[in-house]
Amino acid sequence: MAERLLIRALKGGKNTKIITLNGKNITKMPSVLEKLPGLKTLYLQNNQISKVCPEISNLTQLTALNLGNNLLEEVPQEMKYLTSLKTLHLFRNKIHRFAPGVCDGLQSLILLNLNNNQLTWIPQEISRLKNLRCLSINHNQLASIPRELCFLENLSELQLNYNQLVCIPKEIKFLEKLQKLLLARNNIKSLPEGLCDLFNLRILDVAGNVIQMFPSGFQDLKLKEFYCEGNPLFLKWPVSAIKQEDVWSLQEITSRFIMNQLAENNPFLMKAIKWYPQVRSIISQGRKCAICGKFFLTIWLECVEFFPPSKFCKLLLNSDQNTTLEKEAGRHTMTKMI
Repeated sequence: MAERLLIRALKGGKNTKIITLNGKNITKMPSVLEKLPGLKTLYLQNNQISKVCPEISNLTQLTALNLGNNLLEEVPQEMKYLTSLKTLHLFRNKIHRFAPGVCDGLQSLILLNLNNNQLTWIPQEISRLKNLRCLSINHNQLASIPRELCFLENLSELQLNYNQLVCIPKEIKFLEKLQKLLLARNNIKSLPEGLCDLFNLRILDVAGNVIQMFPSGFQDLKLKEFYCEGNPLFLKWPVSAIKQEDVWSLQEITSRFIMNQLAENNPFLMKAIKWYPQVRSIISQGRKCAICGKFFLTIWLECVEFFPPSKFCKLLLNSDQNTTLEKEAGRHTMTKMI
C-alpha cells in the first residue's frame, strides 16, 4: 500500500505537495523522497521508523513533518537541512538527545512537539530557534531547563508538564510574549520573581508541585486561567518583622497561628511540627484564652486576626486535559499535542 502511494506521488513529480503514510508499518523512511523536492507536507506517524534517511535533506520546501509514534532515539541531525520547516512533531518516540547542530537550520520552525519521550536535558542551542512560538515537552524526564530557552523571544506557549523540574530559571522574565505556561506535576519548590514580569501571561498551570508561596507581585499578573491545586500552599500570608522590637510580637503571632491551626487538626502543620523541636518547646508554653478560646503565649499582646490570601489564590479545578493545538495529522492537518 505504501509503495503504491509513493509511486503515485512520484508520477506527480514536482507537483506533489502532500504525502501521508500513517500507520503503514514502515520500518525505514523511503529514500525516493529525494525525488520530490517540492514536497510541502509529510506525515509518517504511527510507524516503526528508527532513523531518518539522509535523502530528506533535499526537501528544502517542506513545511510540516510528522514522525510521531515511531522509534527515533534522537532529534535527527538531518532536520537542520529543512530550512522551510514550520511544524515538527516527534511525540511518542524514544528520543533522549538532540543530535549536534540540529537547531542550526530550523530557523523557520514555529511549533516543536516532543511530548512523551525520554529527554533528560535540552541543549543550549535551543535558543537558535528564533521563530519558535510553541514548545511542548510534556511527559519527559527533564530535571532542569537551560536559561538559553528563555531567550526565545517569540515563544508564546511553553508546555513542560510531567517532568522532574525543581526550579525555573530567573531569565524566564525575558519571554515577553509568553501567554501559556504549563508546569504541572513537577517538583518545583518556588517560582522566580521574574515570572511576575510576564504581563502577557494568561494561562498558568503549576498544579501538583511543592510550591508554598508565590513571589511578590504575583497578584499583578493578568491571568485568565490559574491552576495550583496539589501544592502545600500556606493558607495565610506570613508576617515579617521590620524592627527589632517587633521580633517577640512576630513570635507571638506565629505561635498563636500554629497553636490554633493544630487545634483544628491542620494536617500540613501536624506533620511538619514533628521536625521542629524548638517550635514544639515554645508552643508547649501556650495557654488558652477563657473568653475567646484561642491560644496565646503572652497576655500583653492584643489578639491577632488573620486575613485570608487575596482572591487570585483561589484554586481552580484542573481537568488535566492536554491542550489541543491541531487536529490529528492523519487527517491532513497538524496533529494534537499528544
